[in-house]
Amino acid sequence: MLKEEYIFKIRRNLSDAGCDACFIEQFLLLEQCHKRKQQYQLLSEYRTGLLEQLHQQQYKIDCLDYMVYTMHKEDKKETEDFKNGANITSHRTMGQNISKK
Repeated sequence: MLKEEYIFKIRRNLSDAGCDACFIEQFLLLEQCHKRKQQYQLLSEYRTGLLEQLHQQQYKIDCLDYMVYTMHKEDKKETEDFKNGANITSHRTMGQNISKK
């Protein structure tokens, strides 16, 4: 029989890892039956699922980061174009003023 404190720790750890009640009960049943290999397999499969979710979330973050990068790049280009356009305009204005004199 498993000690109550040991069961509590297992439940707490698996719950903190995001495992649902069904998963936890399955894991505890394997613990009671001393089926360590199956426990490792169960944990490995769950971990693989979490890692896949992490990769999917990371992809979404990467998409947002790319959008921000693109926006900054466009803003920088517009600022440079504006500065260059303002300089060209001021040179043209100066040139027109000179020729009119």
